Amino acid sequence: MDSARADILAARDHLQQRGWIARRSEAFHHLPPPALDQWLGAQEPQSCEAPALDGSGWTLHPIHNQFGNHASSGIHARWLDALAPAERSELFADLPLPGSDEAAPFAWAHRALCRLGLRLRISATPGKEREPVWLELRHKPRAQAEAPLLVLDVEPGVHCVLIETHERQADACHRQVAQNLYAHVRLGAGAQLQHLRIVSPAGTDSVAHHVHATLAAGAHYAQALVATSSGYHLQRNHVTLEGRGAQARSAALLLAGADKIDLQNYTRIQAAHCASSVQALALAQGRAHVVANAHTYIAAGADEADVHQRLTGVPLAGNPRLILRPHLEILHDNVQAAHGATWGALPEDALFYARQRGLDEASARALIIEGMARALLARCLGNEDNGLLAQWLQGGWLAHAIGAQLQGDAEVQHG
Repeated sequence: MDSARADILAARDHLQQRGWIARRSEAFHHLPPPALDQWLGAQEPQSCEAPALDGSGWTLHPIHNQFGNHASSGIHARWLDALAPAERSELFADLPLPGSDEAAPFAWAHRALCRLGLRLRISATPGKEREPVWLELRHKPRAQAEAPLLVLDVEPGVHCVLIETHERQADACHRQVAQNLYAHVRLGAGAQLQHLRIVSPAGTDSVAHHVHATLAAGAHYAQALVATSSGYHLQRNHVTLEGRGAQARSAALLLAGADKIDLQNYTRIQAAHCASSVQALALAQGRAHVVANAHTYIAAGADEADVHQRLTGVPLAGNPRLILRPHLEILHDNVQAAHGATWGALPEDALFYARQRGLDEASARALIIEGMARALLARCLGNEDNGLLAQWLQGGWLAHAIGAQLQGDAEVQHG
């Protein structure tokens, strides 16, 4: 038996011995995930494999920006087959084994099912060391059940700008995808990463994305997530600030429609003079079920840590269930920390003033919601005219998604 097969069987055996996520689990009791069989491919994914040449899996795409096209300079990519022993060893090299926390069964299921992965290393462009390296990374499902893997290393002092997209429509065979994705992001000393993640599954999909980010001294990580709902949708982030002066910002825009989204943000501050900010805005309607968790741990010795959490939920129509859970765990005295959660309708005064300018109610609501969404994302990514957020907004995705959300809102109100 080769080492790849042995590793897969060991992961499956671990799951059989330890079992799946318990319903009493603190992290998952509000939105329990589907049963283990769905994540292991028990629904015979081979009957609905994506065509080999349709661009499925991870693909890199050029981005033209104010500095020119940097799609190849400074980007070193390796696509690896997790079923080939040598390539599997390279793919999982220096990655930690699944631990024993509440989400560990997802990690073991990922080891058992993972077939393909991508390793990216970002270095400075020769002769243009001060300029950011821009890239777009897209992922399309390959099978009915899959476990993609991404390992991203940003070298010390390098500034990287990344757009990562996961979008799909129901395809010809109408498959319901179960996707258990892991991404490991590692920033060297003084590195910077602006990371925009767009995740828009089909309505019947089950999606679980796990992002583990580790920051060395002086590194800056800004992750903005825009996610739409599905039958089950989990976004779970673990950010560890290991080095002195590291900074992490997170902003999540959850367009829940009438389905489910579970956002779990865990931040661990282990060094002095670090800063962390976690924000989320959830829009929901009908019978939607949205959970937003923010948990920040400040270790002993993390002198002058600066931590902020802000979670906001806005019910648009119907009777959505919105659960907002900020949490701080502080083991050091000399820190600044604040957290809060707010839940409520769109501001009536803003709607009134928008209507006074001649807008109908639907247009006024769309304008206010888009303004709230843009402000949230700008606090994370910045609002420079030539920056990442501005470039993405030009494509019109956000306005279209909000319009679709409000159209569903109207159906709820008149249905």
